[in-house]
Amino acid sequence: MRAILTSLAVALALVAAPALADTLVDNVNGITLDKDGKLVRFSALVIDKDGRVSTGLNGKEKRPERLDFVQDGKGRTMIPGLIDAHGHVMLLGFQLMLLDLSGTKSLAEAQASIKAYAAANPDMPWIIGSGWNQETWGLGRFPTAAEIDAVVPGRPVWLGRADGHAGWANSAAIAAAKVTAATKDPVGGRIERAAAGKPAGVFVDNAMALVNDVKPKPLPRDLDRALALAQANLIELGVTTIADMGTNLPAWQAFRRAGDKGTLSVRIISYAAGIDNMVAIAGPEPTPWLYDDRLRLVGVKMLLDGALGSRGAWLNADYADAKGQRGLPMLTPSQLRNNMVRASMDGFQIAVHAIGDAANRETLDAFAEVAQIYPGDRRWRIEHAQIVNPADFGKFAATGVIASMQPVHQTSDRLMAEARLGPSRLPGAYAWRSLENAGARLAFGSDVPIESADPFAGLAAAISRTGPDGQPFGGWRPDDRVSRETALDGFTRSAAFAGFADDRLGTLMPGMRADFLLIESDPLLASPDQLRAMKPQEVWIGGRRLFVRGGKP
Repeated sequence: MRAILTSLAVALALVAAPALADTLVDNVNGITLDKDGKLVRFSALVIDKDGRVSTGLNGKEKRPERLDFVQDGKGRTMIPGLIDAHGHVMLLGFQLMLLDLSGTKSLAEAQASIKAYAAANPDMPWIIGSGWNQETWGLGRFPTAAEIDAVVPGRPVWLGRADGHAGWANSAAIAAAKVTAATKDPVGGRIERAAAGKPAGVFVDNAMALVNDVKPKPLPRDLDRALALAQANLIELGVTTIADMGTNLPAWQAFRRAGDKGTLSVRIISYAAGIDNMVAIAGPEPTPWLYDDRLRLVGVKMLLDGALGSRGAWLNADYADAKGQRGLPMLTPSQLRNNMVRASMDGFQIAVHAIGDAANRETLDAFAEVAQIYPGDRRWRIEHAQIVNPADFGKFAATGVIASMQPVHQTSDRLMAEARLGPSRLPGAYAWRSLENAGARLAFGSDVPIESADPFAGLAAAISRTGPDGQPFGGWRPDDRVSRETALDGFTRSAAFAGFADDRLGTLMPGMRADFLLIESDPLLASPDQLRAMKPQEVWIGGRRLFVRGGKP
């Protein structure tokens, strides 16, 4: 209910706010990076009537004489609005709407949550949710259909894994999908099986479509509510812009409906879910910026492999804890290159999901080939880049490929990664500093809702490589920690650069959109624990104050 009320407050702020005016936000500890990444400090910020930064003041300059509003920053720290370079807006909204298993610590807790949710929603034809993680449960295996049947035997149940790369179904959902022992694994997917080949209950990567295709589809009003909930959550956490990685046509239509109604508050840099959605949404070229720079489809996201947790990440050698398995490449080399050429010929930016070292090498080599046909400022991206062979680090800079990474994945995954990879492949795991030293540009995000969208948790992880519990002491593979300036850059200037938005977002230099946060202390001086505890006290987007902690916009 609190999230719903917050979303309504944000919507009302956009609809009812007076016309923008020249505003001075004074008495702040202002921090930003300039276009070259140099740290700039200031004590006041002037915002013009268009919601852009007019100038920053450091205390020596004369204040403008004609101002419509003056706001006292109360000595708090002002930083640019934080940009999540990789998230999933609608999935976050649906996580907030539907059954969320992300907080469960055991299979028994998950079963209790499923049972309670089903009892509380007797009219739902399907029980749909997400967030389970057998690694967190210490289960040592995937859960089974029978373990859902024990608590919800009649209605179909379909639950996405925390990484979004596997789904868990009960027997009713499997029957609805008409999956049997005779059903073959689709290309790029795997059906986990029990005795005699019977579906055991978990569907990995492309096999998820077998159930997804028969589950009820959300209605437009469901999408609109999910978007409102997602925006409220992002704004409260201090995320003013997010790259939506995998936008389909219904989600784009929800974004447009919100923009038309004046309730699109978070800025969304959209990447279509594959070539078909790219063409359906944007047609012959990327869209222009819409709704005062709140929405643009700039590129396309392609999936090359799965995730480590479900053993779908494509590795050069067998999984250390599953001999004979190397993951699931979802595209052939020819398909990957053909899709890249198709997108490049019409000027769309390309973002490729690649987690395993084989997937990263294949993507980097494909980019190098396509660059010979389509040179120039393409800003190609690899999403996640979690496991990279150190021999391939230099390929990022050679072709200008951006490493779009999520620091919180390292703190969540480290024990699982050790088990999946063994010691020999760990030097290339979540190797932020190593990639930076090799010349790669880093853009940071969260992969929400796989992880929390809280960017301060991401900043803390980036500089420490420790989890919320402070473990491991000194950080996991600490040589790959980055500096505080690099971490802030990854969530601001470079995240904007990665989405072709650096001409308007990511810094508080003159001419940029006045998106900023007011926080209680300086993140460049804070410890990791202090960073994790930080919460925005105020959130401004486009020169308008949309969120005040403990108050009204």
